[in-house]
Amino acid sequence: MIKVIKVGGGIIEKEENLNLFLDSFSKIKGPKILVHGGGRLATKMAAQLGYKSKMIEGRRVTDEKMLDVVTMVYGGLTNKKIVASLQAKGTNALGLSGADGNTVLAHKRPVKKIDYGWVGDIDTINSELLISLIKNNTVPVIAPLSHDGKGNILNTNADTMASEIAKELAQKEETQLILGFELNGVLKDINDKSSAIKKITPDLFKTLKSEGIISEGMIPKLSNAFDAVNAGVSSVIICDALRIGENEGTIISK
Repeated sequence: MIKVIKVGGGIIEKEENLNLFLDSFSKIKGPKILVHGGGRLATKMAAQLGYKSKMIEGRRVTDEKMLDVVTMVYGGLTNKKIVASLQAKGTNALGLSGADGNTVLAHKRPVKKIDYGWVGDIDTINSELLISLIKNNTVPVIAPLSHDGKGNILNTNADTMASEIAKELAQKEETQLILGFELNGVLKDINDKSSAIKKITPDLFKTLKSEGIISEGMIPKLSNAFDAVNAGVSSVIICDALRIGENEGTIISK
């Protein structure tokens, strides 16, 4: 079974947490792919450069200046630090953006009610390349950047990218999607880390949204998870990234 693991949130932001996560990740046996975020670092870097980040329902609006920032932070600094650390831990990793090897081809999101700027909606995943790398004992480490085939880099939500990769791989191999971040799962009470919900069904998802228990960034995360299981991914787990190999957290179920 291929494990597609996404890490983000405060894990990447803090070097100690990232190192602990990569320790756990490197110990996971079998074929695996790592998709990483880095949004908080991008927000911090943008602020240092005098750019203000704009978020709508947990999604980043990416104008030309912000596109430069996320390309530097995601495709450069964050990706290469992760790859170098994994090499030191005995995991042969290869850092990729969506443009490398035509891994993730996308189109610029059309402007409807909201103009998200240079944000990419995914069209195709080069699953043959990813499977080839895995079979050669190489772990792909993928930054959340896609491209449009016309020379343009596009910012793509890391949860979406992980979900789309898992969905494509699931057409060829049994695949599990794990979304790791700094909490124990989806919480009933954001102030109570022990309140993780064990399983979420589509009906419960609607209820949690209507009652305001989940909002902002958790909504697209869960939407991507349900898309994945509906498309054939064997299971989706949202969990504490530092316990990535323990199968603990919130299970997303049909």
